[in-house]
Amino acid sequence: MRIQNETLSPWRKTMRILRRSWWPYIAAIGPGLLAASAGNDAGGIATYASAGATYGYSLLWVMVLITIAVAIVQEMSARLGAVTGKGFADLARENFPIRVTALIMFTLLLANAGIIVSEFVGIAAAAELFGISRYIAVPVAAFVLWILITRGSYSRVEQILLILSAVFLSYIASAIIVHPHSQDIMAGLHPTIVRDSDYIKIVVALVGTTISPYMQLYVQSAVVEKGVSINDYRYTRIDVFVGTFIAGVVAACIIIATAATLHPLNIVITSAQDAARALAPIAGDYAEILFGVGLLGASLLAAGILPLATTYMLSESLGFERGVSRSWQEAPIFMGVFTVLIAVGAIVALIPGLPLIEVLVGVYVINGLLLPIELVAIVSLVNNKELMGVYTNTPFHSVLVWIIVGLVSLLSLIYIGWMIVQMFVG
Repeated sequence: MRIQNETLSPWRKTMRILRRSWWPYIAAIGPGLLAASAGNDAGGIATYASAGATYGYSLLWVMVLITIAVAIVQEMSARLGAVTGKGFADLARENFPIRVTALIMFTLLLANAGIIVSEFVGIAAAAELFGISRYIAVPVAAFVLWILITRGSYSRVEQILLILSAVFLSYIASAIIVHPHSQDIMAGLHPTIVRDSDYIKIVVALVGTTISPYMQLYVQSAVVEKGVSINDYRYTRIDVFVGTFIAGVVAACIIIATAATLHPLNIVITSAQDAARALAPIAGDYAEILFGVGLLGASLLAAGILPLATTYMLSESLGFERGVSRSWQEAPIFMGVFTVLIAVGAIVALIPGLPLIEVLVGVYVINGLLLPIELVAIVSLVNNKELMGVYTNTPFHSVLVWIIVGLVSLLSLIYIGWMIVQMFVG
């Protein structure tokens, strides 16, 4: 064997060295990229499209700040999983009083329940773009996802979900082909605030869809199930940062595409067909089909990840066996809860007359309002020296995190206060 190595050509030796140095990073791809991509789900696409169509490029600066915040929060959650080897709910149950844990779990369940429904609403909207009845598409999609999760291994599930994430390339291509003016994009990166309740609402929705609580639940549980230890966590950290960057670029591209095509026409996003017009420059008459493919892929991705993250949370909080690689006999509660969440989400999405886009954006407003509770819990855990040892946040990191928590909380309070004033004034 030694003789064979010595006879290798310099080119082959170089390639072998490169493979050895890059392979750990490639193998680590999964939790961070999937969690961030899942944030650009049906509700995310609808929210970004609404932001671009209504306010043009003026919210791009918000997306820059939110993307930075996502990277910081996701990294903390992944680090929690790598250091402790436990999911978020496990740690909350062990380190917080029962009432506090119950409050955290309730808010997360409330937020996640609405988003699970929204994913199947997105599948229904995509199916209708293809002329397929939602009463056929939604049950079929639910069954396929159920089979994938309950009958597959974690690695196989991760591979399929990663393939689904490729659908987001259509939005990047769309933003390029519309040829937006660089001056408009630069202007959109300059902070501006519009005194309008709808503007505040869309900002809250942007926060809720981009820093979704289920993303933190999933990335931490996925890191644990993948067996990532603190010794090789540096590779997963790259996965988290790269995944967040890609998701932020996709979100910005959706805003740019709709800002360039829909905003000048004063078109209000009320349906998936309206949002599909943003892709007309890339697909012409087939814009609805291309949008439908992107919407369907994004919805399927999140419809698999979100119930999975929620199931991890509930199983961990109750102390039951969990894991995608477990069998029904090994983890009956885990598999059962996942089945119920998929079934309920699909059934609610089939309710006749359900306003699709309003539901998609609305659930993320709720998500944004509940987000501060989870963020405070994550920060408290990651700064617990008994739990994290030398891997707690640095002082600078802690300042950044508390600024994020403060801004998100303040934004939520401003929106709630604005709505209360509108109730009395209106």
